[in-house]
Amino acid sequence: MSNQLPRLDHVVINVTHQLDESLAQYRRLGFVLTPRGHHSLGSSNHLAIFGDDYLELLGYEPQNAERAASFWGKLQGLSGLVFKTSDSDALFADLRQRGVRLDGEAPQAFFRPVELPDGSSRDARFRTVRLDPAAIPNGRLFFCHHLDADLVWRKEWQSHANGVEAITGAIVEARDPATSIKLLAQTFGAEHVTAIDGGWRLNAGKTTVDYLTPQAVAQRFGDAAVHSPNEHDRKVALVFRTASLAQARAALVAGQVAFREEKAGEILVPASEAFGVALVFSE
Repeated sequence: MSNQLPRLDHVVINVTHQLDESLAQYRRLGFVLTPRGHHSLGSSNHLAIFGDDYLELLGYEPQNAERAASFWGKLQGLSGLVFKTSDSDALFADLRQRGVRLDGEAPQAFFRPVELPDGSSRDARFRTVRLDPAAIPNGRLFFCHHLDADLVWRKEWQSHANGVEAITGAIVEARDPATSIKLLAQTFGAEHVTAIDGGWRLNAGKTTVDYLTPQAVAQRFGDAAVHSPNEHDRKVALVFRTASLAQARAALVAGQVAFREEKAGEILVPASEAFGVALVFSE
């Protein structure tokens, strides 16, 4: 049994070379995005910050294309699910001792300069523990240890026109959900995993991660979700809690974003409007 409680830190949407375009589109979706940041690893990003998690639009500028794309690949859409840790060294040792396959021989350290309101700059430092990418097709799963969380969760970035307050769900299309969920069961403990209609679920506090069959994904999202380009799993959708569906609806209308309201209490934005990931807004 693991003593590592599953708690979502952030999600990564791979936008490859289209940082400018994705920034404009996610603003139309009603999100406040941070100024562009540049990681010491070569990637660049914009963040939509919520209460205790966030969405990351991750891509690269032309001079870093080869370096950054080699890590995240060229498939746009929801590519990373990132969980919280407050002790990356202890976590790495625990996972390795329990036989969880990891990437690298130690947590990876990197940073991103952040400009402060007074015009000065500080480095937001991170240490990540990455699960073996060979076990995670079409994306990544890892843990993030924030050494400077105050530089990320800033109040001026947390009020969104669409009313979003938190990420409450992620959906992964999997041909064999029972097999795919085993990695998370091994990582966090089987007590956090349950069977659901059409697949399996990781219960991660306020957030659920559902592995669903292609048939279940089609039933849930219709043609609003993308599907895997190969025989492997693909992360296809996110669910957000909004303070008000009326507020979310108004933001989408103002941004001229296509959406559906086929299910009571939900607004569905197709993947074609969100760089390869379907978005669900619910109260």
